[in-house]
Amino acid sequence: MNTSRTIPVYIPPFDLHLFGRGEHWDLHRILGAHPHTPDEGEAAGLSGYRFAVWAPNARAVSVVGDFNGWRSERHHLHPVGSSGIWAGFIPGLEQGTLYKYAVRHQSGHLALKTDPVAFFAEMRPGNAAVAWTLDNHEWSDQDWMAARRAVGPRLREPMSVYEVHAGSWRRRDGRFLAWSELADELIPYVRDLGFTHIQFMPLAEHPLDESWGYQTSHYFAPTSRFGRPEDLKDFIDHCHQAGLGVILDWVPGHFPKDDWCLGRFDGTALYEHMDPRKGEHPDWGTYIFNYGRNEVKNFLLANALYWLKEFHIDGLRIDAVASMLYLDYSRKEGEWIPNAFGGNENLEAIHLLQELNTVVHAHFPGAAMIAEESTAWAGVSRPTYTGGLGFTFKWNMGWMNDTLDYFHYEPIHRSFHQNKLTFSMIYAFTENFVLPLSHDEVVHGKGALLSKMPGDMWQQFANLRLLLAYQWAHPGKKLLFMGGEFGQWNEWNSQIELDWILHDFDTHTGVSRLVGDLNRLLRALPAMHREDHSWQGFEWMDFADNQASVLGFARKAPGQASVLWVFNFTPVPRQGYAMRCPGPGWWREILNSDAAIYGGSNLGNNGGAEAFHREGRGWSLSLTLPPLAAVAFTQG
Repeated sequence: MNTSRTIPVYIPPFDLHLFGRGEHWDLHRILGAHPHTPDEGEAAGLSGYRFAVWAPNARAVSVVGDFNGWRSERHHLHPVGSSGIWAGFIPGLEQGTLYKYAVRHQSGHLALKTDPVAFFAEMRPGNAAVAWTLDNHEWSDQDWMAARRAVGPRLREPMSVYEVHAGSWRRRDGRFLAWSELADELIPYVRDLGFTHIQFMPLAEHPLDESWGYQTSHYFAPTSRFGRPEDLKDFIDHCHQAGLGVILDWVPGHFPKDDWCLGRFDGTALYEHMDPRKGEHPDWGTYIFNYGRNEVKNFLLANALYWLKEFHIDGLRIDAVASMLYLDYSRKEGEWIPNAFGGNENLEAIHLLQELNTVVHAHFPGAAMIAEESTAWAGVSRPTYTGGLGFTFKWNMGWMNDTLDYFHYEPIHRSFHQNKLTFSMIYAFTENFVLPLSHDEVVHGKGALLSKMPGDMWQQFANLRLLLAYQWAHPGKKLLFMGGEFGQWNEWNSQIELDWILHDFDTHTGVSRLVGDLNRLLRALPAMHREDHSWQGFEWMDFADNQASVLGFARKAPGQASVLWVFNFTPVPRQGYAMRCPGPGWWREILNSDAAIYGGSNLGNNGGAEAFHREGRGWSLSLTLPPLAAVAFTQG
């Protein structure tokens, strides 16, 4: 058999039809490189790899790699009708073979391109695709997946997310941990802290460490930094068996301009717009996808489904949604093109996001679709049939900005800014919100959460514990970036591991204990999570005492015991403070962020307080409010 040439392969017309319509949800099974053994024809019985790539404007396409000396004249692919797909089978190729596509432009220029649908890629600085197989892991998470389908979206379930950059959580002698090592160390760590999910910053292959994965080069290939694709599957499998969900950052808003990946793939603006006013991102120096082109839309939708199907990911957090929604995002006058109606809304991106969420929810009920959307766009987490975008959750960037701004003030000035805390409740139930304290808030000179806090060291730790308790008490799901759970002093540096030595100090382990206890309360008490997105789950007790910088509210769930939260945002202890409560009886203290086990002064309420009736105010408690602290009570 002559293996110096490729043999045509058959792609069913229905697959081509679906791709042309932008509706082939298993596109990764058609395009890319796949192990193959023909059962008829001249190559019958010979094993090798079949290749298929979309390059409709190319003059010719061939496969080059270490198997043919990277020579473009040897293994030409064959056009598949008028689909724009080039395909062929090369006998004798084995898993692990490095390859690229040599794409001949109409101008005659020859460009070496990596496979857009590669399942594995070599470690940077190399950028070739690696011939691999998808079917390389036997899953053992059937119970988890069945329960996820049964529960559906976690709107009424406890949800607290630990956000991780896999390359800098821990390192070993300066190197990245492999997925097997992360399984041994990260999973029990997060489980023991009581989080429900791990959210990874992007794990798709990317050429530059400093981009943190947000400039994706291989959308279907997990980064080789931590191991093989099947190693990631094994890690996720172990997460599910430990009761942890896994959420992945996904970046459909832009991609890098490197000449070996998606940009100008066949000599034309294939995946991106040609006009830089729509096709280039001015802030990041990247290309923007052409969301109106069926095949490009299909590439993105199929990629989202790929991570959910092949890797059992439990949700996708979509990065930079605002940059997709607005044609004038980060652009000056004259640098953008209005839509057909003269507006600044990107109608094609809106349709893509709506279809994305519709398709994901239909195929993977229970998977969470989470939007990082930083504007007041209405209906981000509302159903598409009402005109919404269809996401499960939206990050509450307003809450994050206002809350961190409030905490940066010295307590003596906080009485003038209490509206920054109370304002969030005006819109708290307009979306299904996640409250994020993410990586973006502890990098680029912003300082770590602990170092943002004012005052001496005691006050800084007390403020951090107060911030975390306030986040967990406030309606909405929770997200905390790694390092915040033990009070890292230094802002995040993606080139080194977290400052784990701080666990040698009681003040830092105290913060960790508090986070664990907050998660346990979140899971154990339905009032803390069941009505996160409804007014039924919240009632103000007192928001008007700005002079004392005290707030009180109740978290509620029908038929369940309420939880009363009271916050003292000053370092002044308050004895005998009368706080309204939801009803009569004994209110047991269930958490005090000033407790000695957390590193506080241990000022408390002797286990709780008996409600008394105040004329015109209903039932109240006479409380001791520790300095810079949160206290929580429930009945019984």
